[in-house]
Amino acid sequence: MRRDSLSLVQLVPNVVTILGMCAGLSAIRYTFSERYELAAALIIVAAILDGLDGLLARKLNAASSFGAELDSFADFVSFGVAPGILVYGYALNGQAAGFGWVFVLTFAVCACLRLARFNLSRSAPDGGMIRHFIGVPAPAGAMLGLLPVYLGLAGWLEPSRFPVLVALYLGAVGLLMISRLPTPSLKAIRIARRHAIWVLVGASAFVGLLFLRTWVTLVVADLIYLAVLGGLSFRRAFGQKS
Repeated sequence: MRRDSLSLVQLVPNVVTILGMCAGLSAIRYTFSERYELAAALIIVAAILDGLDGLLARKLNAASSFGAELDSFADFVSFGVAPGILVYGYALNGQAAGFGWVFVLTFAVCACLRLARFNLSRSAPDGGMIRHFIGVPAPAGAMLGLLPVYLGLAGWLEPSRFPVLVALYLGAVGLLMISRLPTPSLKAIRIARRHAIWVLVGASAFVGLLFLRTWVTLVVADLIYLAVLGGLSFRRAFGQKS
């Protein structure tokens, strides 16, 4: 095969990336239409596709600089812009609209900076398999940023009643993305073979709960992740001094 040609199979990861970006853009559209559940679901779909495109690129031996840059642009749309717009439309577009918009911009800028830093670390000469991330990854940041929306959709609280707190929370998640806090990478986590079956059972239970009680499950997942981040921050702050 000529070097300047590609098989259609090698384009599959890029197609998946574009589908993820389209999901993020569609989430923005449905936010404008006040179809918040669908908008939140589309951002989740974008996150799933974001994990899938990298896996396909490795399995199909189709990784490329073009694909990496395309993935970064798609991530910014789906995890930097769309979540902030959704939170703004759902909870901030009221009395504190101007104040809230400042933190929507902050979140988007932090996501952009996080992705740029990740691209630099990926292209570093000593860059092998990433054993941990520096700062919260953009997809995880998007899921955390949407916690007020999940709480509202689950019927646990009405976030539009607390716009200042929601805005500050969104800004705090943005800062977590650009922080120097080491966060776990799933690809680097190793488990004993005897425990693998329990991981599979747990994953199956999570997926089942996601279909049965979507928003409650996502609230719990976000709270667990925040607890993990809190534990890592505590260990980093006090563990090094002991």
